[in-house]
Amino acid sequence: MRMTKKFSLLVFLVVLISIIAVVSSQQCNETGFFEPRSKYAENRLIILSSLASNVKAHNGFYNDSSIGQGTDQVFAMGMCIEGTEPTVCSDCLKVAADQLIENCPNQTEAYTWTPHKTLCFARYSNSSFFNRLATHPLYMEHNNVDIKANLTYLNAIWETLTNRMITEASSEYSASLSSRRYYATDVANLTTCQAIHALMLCTPDLNTDDCHKCLGKAVSEYGNLKTQRGIVAWPSCCFRWDLYPFIGAFNLAPPSSPGCKKNIPMRIIVAIVVATGVFFSVLSAVVVALVCRRKKTDPPEEISNTNSLQYDLKTIEAATCTFSKSNMLGQGGFGEVFKGLLEDGSEIAVKRLSKESAQGVEEFKNETSLVAKLQHRNLVGVLGFCTEGEEKILVYEFVPNKSLDQFLFEPTKQGQLDWPKRYKIIVGTARGILYLHHDSPLKIIHRDLKASNILLDAEMEPKVADFGMARILRVDQSRADTKRVVGTRGYISPEYLMHGQFSMKSDVYSFGVLVLEIISGKRNSNFHETDDSGKNLVTHAWKHWRNGSPLELVDSELGKNYQSNEVIRCIHIALLCVQNDPEQRPNSLNVILMLTSNSITLPVPQSPIYEGMEMFLPLIKSVPGSINDSLIDDIVPR
Repeated sequence: MRMTKKFSLLVFLVVLISIIAVVSSQQCNETGFFEPRSKYAENRLIILSSLASNVKAHNGFYNDSSIGQGTDQVFAMGMCIEGTEPTVCSDCLKVAADQLIENCPNQTEAYTWTPHKTLCFARYSNSSFFNRLATHPLYMEHNNVDIKANLTYLNAIWETLTNRMITEASSEYSASLSSRRYYATDVANLTTCQAIHALMLCTPDLNTDDCHKCLGKAVSEYGNLKTQRGIVAWPSCCFRWDLYPFIGAFNLAPPSSPGCKKNIPMRIIVAIVVATGVFFSVLSAVVVALVCRRKKTDPPEEISNTNSLQYDLKTIEAATCTFSKSNMLGQGGFGEVFKGLLEDGSEIAVKRLSKESAQGVEEFKNETSLVAKLQHRNLVGVLGFCTEGEEKILVYEFVPNKSLDQFLFEPTKQGQLDWPKRYKIIVGTARGILYLHHDSPLKIIHRDLKASNILLDAEMEPKVADFGMARILRVDQSRADTKRVVGTRGYISPEYLMHGQFSMKSDVYSFGVLVLEIISGKRNSNFHETDDSGKNLVTHAWKHWRNGSPLELVDSELGKNYQSNEVIRCIHIALLCVQNDPEQRPNSLNVILMLTSNSITLPVPQSPIYEGMEMFLPLIKSVPGSINDSLIDDIVPR
């Protein structure tokens, strides 16, 4: 029995170490983006795909800038620790390149430190970074298990260890670049049976001073020793530590002392690892066989894991005090929203959908399960659903600051939104829409983007809400035309309102209106000029743009506390988004590029006035079924 427990523990440790070994320290820089099918995208794929072979051919370190010219040029670097076997180095860099391509789909700059058999490094950018110290963006992670020992003693050991390693890694061993190591490995005893194994590594293009600065900054960023393992990484250097020698660069054996139990013989460890490998190989084969067998019998669209997302009605009623009006957060065309508190103390938002949808229960579950898989920092998280009797309920993460419209349009809260917060909301919302349009597996068109559907978390980070409702409620979104216009007055694009034609550019139009609202503090659907009641916020903004007075649009609550160039650029982008011709509007990717890069020249906007639309609007509203009145007249925040 005791031997079985030991064997189980060792198997668990082997698996755990294997899992830890493939975790990469990766950062996709969010300062620039490129079109998925652009020349830059093609050049990035070429240079990263050849990085492993080039590093292998150049003895473990290689940088390249030969692919592309001008804005399409890609700069790349790859390396492995000195002395790494070439095939091992090549395998690691292949994994690193694949991770960058997959996880940073349209960012113009990214890096990764990938521990795959060894520790390797890959980086690319649209500008030269060779021989330059870079300490942004930061990647840092550590486990949550504290080291149980005297802190004063531990920190003294930690300081001695890190200072020694920084000196070794950044020392000038000779005048020859090829003979410098740029890395250090070391071990420090914590107890009679426990030791910290640490690795520091700089990219070889750095001079010794920059290497010393980078590693010193990495150590100071983490602070004193608090946990048993962790990593701090910048684009120019990396610092990692653990309780075992985690890569082949360690030539020192783990320390032992008379007080420690005798080490397990190597032949036993090898036998255990081999047996574990065989066990998991057989297990994997069985799992694959079962999955393949299941695929033959299950419908391809069926979601098998819906039970994990399902809440029972009693839980929802207890959380919301049976949908008490005192817990209501808002009401809109899709239903009422309540705040809820689960037994474990978790706060949730509960959307009790209107009963107009004729969708079946299983279809509702499947569509909700699909939407729940969409994860982005600028989307409200869908936690699950409830279906009992006639009830169809969606459960969301609770966002404490409620909706953007309550800050923009309520006099008591307008002053809380300074320009930096407003700009942050504009960019964050654009990123959420970009994810829905281009990066999510469902490629969702929101169709009701507005201020009340932008929620704000505790840090005033925007989160797009109500995405995927067309799927969940089975509103027809499979065609380019529809007789049922879903949206809110003032945000609907002309081609959608007049002809029922929607596309991703319809969302771009709504985003443009939203940006004008954020800048002006005025609601588009209620906007009327005293001298011309037929106009709205869009035409009002166009008048000021045409007259050369765009800053007249700015909310008086801001006073003069804003960057005029940044505000004018945002107005310019908004006017491009609300152009009549959908083809002339930028897509959501270009919107992000224009918002985050001042080097991009913006085209001249055309008049957003849609001739004749004002005349036909009353007629359109009077036709039953042509517009969902509960949605187009929706003023109350959901």
